[in-house]
Amino acid sequence: MTSGGAADNGAESADDAATGATYAATGATYAATGATYAAAGVNTDAADRAVELMRAAVGRTARPEVIGGIGGFAGLFDASKLTGYRRPLLATSTDGVGTKVMIAARLGVFDTVGIDLVAMVADDLVVCGAEPLFMTDYLVFGKIIPARVATVVEGIAAGCVLAGCALVGGETAEHPGHLGPADFDIAGAATGVVEAHELLGADRVRHGDTVIAMASSGLHANGFSLVRDILARSRRELDHEPPELDRPIGRELLAPSRIYVPACLALARSADVHAFAHITGGGIAANLARVLPADADAVIDRRTWCPPPIFGLLAGYGGIRNGVQSEEMEQVFNLGVGMAAVLAADAADHALELLAQQHIQAWVAGQIVPGCGGARLTGSYSG
Repeated sequence: MTSGGAADNGAESADDAATGATYAATGATYAATGATYAAAGVNTDAADRAVELMRAAVGRTARPEVIGGIGGFAGLFDASKLTGYRRPLLATSTDGVGTKVMIAARLGVFDTVGIDLVAMVADDLVVCGAEPLFMTDYLVFGKIIPARVATVVEGIAAGCVLAGCALVGGETAEHPGHLGPADFDIAGAATGVVEAHELLGADRVRHGDTVIAMASSGLHANGFSLVRDILARSRRELDHEPPELDRPIGRELLAPSRIYVPACLALARSADVHAFAHITGGGIAANLARVLPADADAVIDRRTWCPPPIFGLLAGYGGIRNGVQSEEMEQVFNLGVGMAAVLAADAADHALELLAQQHIQAWVAGQIVPGCGGARLTGSYSG
């Protein structure tokens, strides 16, 4: 994965200049030659160059089951792996990273949002106990700058390596007139597999189960429309450096989402896990409720953790009453919890030890009690 530093910026500048010269040349001859794709704003040569730049990064994600490389019309994955399963269930998920890409575009930092994309997709798969197998992506730019495209894909490839899934293909498109020259968006889809008898979910959850919270790395990729609105209303720029942070707020916002796949798979294999909940849009309560049976509630104790400073800063900048305990904040952001595990109470200690070995900060955050299928937060945050 490239760093997005000075060397990358120099490469982008060179590509910018070359691409701009191509557009200028085609524009000058438009009247003489008639309409061309390049004159309309689509540079197929730049797209081909981007594919060559990303080829090595994509190759690093290959699993033994991958057949061929990028450049074909479809990615191929050897499904004979599934013959080793008694009753394999295929799981699929698709997602994007929302308006976090606008922060990346404004800062000119393109090497992290790809990791976010993999996290949003692969961590949804692992919730049911599925091992992610392969992923495809879709990237659209207002103007293709090969180095920029390759840097985004290198981030996706780095995320796939962390998640253990192969990046088997994708599409890169140029949409002049639809997006501005600096604008872009990304999305992806992945497929995984889980044994039917190992499928996790609400039907396994029992009264008395323990809820373990796993720390997030920040906002992940949710709530950025509210973030941008808060910054605009409070007139804070992305280079603003609040004393509560050790870096500018823009760089804090771009912290890549944590990928929990390896830790969750290890936990599911060695502990009595009943369900996982990926804490994305909707916050902790809404996402936990998605994996609860109709006769049970999850009660989460706010006193068990202190949300990272970025959440309190956003609440204060937005004038959101009651600080980070406000209903608005808890309905939008993860507030420091990126994944939750619901498991048998006597498995909690082992689970915490295993997660520590996986370098995941985790703690007992609550329990499952008789109820009606909802989740609620009680108490006040520590700190």
